[in-house]
Amino acid sequence: MIYTAEHHELMASIRRFISAEIDPFVDEWEAAEIFPAHDVFRKMGQLGFLGITKPEAYGGMGLDFSYALAAAEAIGHVKAQGVGMGIGVQANMATPALASFGSDELKREFLAPAIAGEVVCSIGVSEQGAGSDVSSLKTRARRDGDDYVISGSKMWITNGTQADWICLLCNTSDGPSHKNKSLIIVPLKDAAGRRAKGIEVQKIKKFGMWSSDTAQIFFDEVRVPVRHRIGEEGMGFIYQMKQFQEERLDGAARRLASIELIEETATYLRQRVAFGKPLLDNQFIQYKLAELKTEIEALRGLIYMATHAYVQGQDVTELASMAKLKAGRLGRDVADWCMQFQGGMGYTWDNRVSRAYRDYRLGSIGGGADEVMLMVIARKMGLMDPAA
Repeated sequence: MIYTAEHHELMASIRRFISAEIDPFVDEWEAAEIFPAHDVFRKMGQLGFLGITKPEAYGGMGLDFSYALAAAEAIGHVKAQGVGMGIGVQANMATPALASFGSDELKREFLAPAIAGEVVCSIGVSEQGAGSDVSSLKTRARRDGDDYVISGSKMWITNGTQADWICLLCNTSDGPSHKNKSLIIVPLKDAAGRRAKGIEVQKIKKFGMWSSDTAQIFFDEVRVPVRHRIGEEGMGFIYQMKQFQEERLDGAARRLASIELIEETATYLRQRVAFGKPLLDNQFIQYKLAELKTEIEALRGLIYMATHAYVQGQDVTELASMAKLKAGRLGRDVADWCMQFQGGMGYTWDNRVSRAYRDYRLGSIGGGADEVMLMVIARKMGLMDPAA
């Protein structure tokens, strides 16, 4: 896959937006442990950044996923990746299934405002005891006439304290675990902007991604219309697996910006003199930084290959899992080595490298842990029983 002039123009527009509307405020948002998603998303929506692949009928650009990938790569340059993650959830994690399988009525009610940045949305899959093992989740929606009544809880919800609605994966029948789940749009606030009846939200304090508000959300007999279901009943697991492909490529693309850490570290080491010469004159440091950059470019090639295949309509479960696995591990390596080479300065709290060290660590846990990615890849290789 080769980016066209249009891809580069989109990326440049997003980078300009980041420089003007996000980066000047990230230190403040990190300290507050939240960024003003409604304000940021409204501005992004006005520029079309939240609906790049979504149908034009609902306010999107109608472009293929390669443009969303380019946007994610640009968003990776935000100087606090909690903000980047929140944007990624809005654009490429909570809305793909709705855009692909939701009814026209549902898309007009929930997708169009999300694309416009008028609302904040979230995705609800993980639970306590059911994170990596999606098939074992317990949250349930029982049918009551024309409504579903939902009980249970969801964990690690990005945008959770601000979200207006959540795309919720839950059990809607007692059948096999891969065929008894549905995706349902659940409003988290009422028309007046107050917390919806039966909804409780508890903020979670994290090691990194501080500017992203993360929550556990409880559902106590929450009633929503059956028409809020995305697509067919019992197809939620399949829809979510497809949604994961975009999520994992989005997250991997954002990690390509870690090349900036290498560049900033090299600049610092040129100026930092030890034992009579710049630290960058040390051959080990030179070779390690060269190795890390090589790995980033290898990751780029893998991501682009997966994206090209996805745009062609191919199943990229294996490639997306490989990209996420490599991105998570490489992000950790880059941040760790750059911190090591910067020494005590790299260990200070307000240093960009130390923030990346905290933020990037999530890459091997969230959205499917490294071990899950390895399991998916091993299955695709025919090394494991598909039912295992």
